[in-house]
Amino acid sequence: MGFWKSLFSSSDATSAPQALQMEDYTSRATGDRANARIFFSTEREIDLYELEELCDAVGWSRRPLRKVKKAIQHSFLVVSMWEQQGSHRRLIGFSRATSDHAFNATIWDVVVHPDFQSKGLGKALMKQVIKKLRSEDISNITLFADPQVVDFYRNLGFMSDPEGIKGMFWYPD
Repeated sequence: MGFWKSLFSSSDATSAPQALQMEDYTSRATGDRANARIFFSTEREIDLYELEELCDAVGWSRRPLRKVKKAIQHSFLVVSMWEQQGSHRRLIGFSRATSDHAFNATIWDVVVHPDFQSKGLGKALMKQVIKKLRSEDISNITLFADPQVVDFYRNLGFMSDPEGIKGMFWYPD
């Protein structure tokens, strides 16, 4: 519960991440790329082809770009993670959330490039998403996870089926 406690105990929920935390992520993530840094953005201006490359890198199925664009436009929150090395910027992580703008939000499309996995950056990305949702007074945060990443989210404080709630789905025939 330390992860969640750190999000709720902040005296200013809307404050930007501290520079020291970003430097820590950068040094672990970039290794020999001493002049590279990692930063987060909530801008929605994302090159869809660059996002598609990122999703390809982790083995996700391709989706129609017009639908991806529409999903991003209609999301409550979009958080992207970038590696900046000199004047070159590279998309290395992405997530988005939909919401009712009052009580609930669902996190979607959490992806971190394989070169940057297991370095604490997925956790940092999730922390940015949750912190922003909490700053908007969203208290019920949900997500859907493939079986191979359930433990990752569990380590961040997410629970499977809290309070006996059963999710239901409808799919077209």
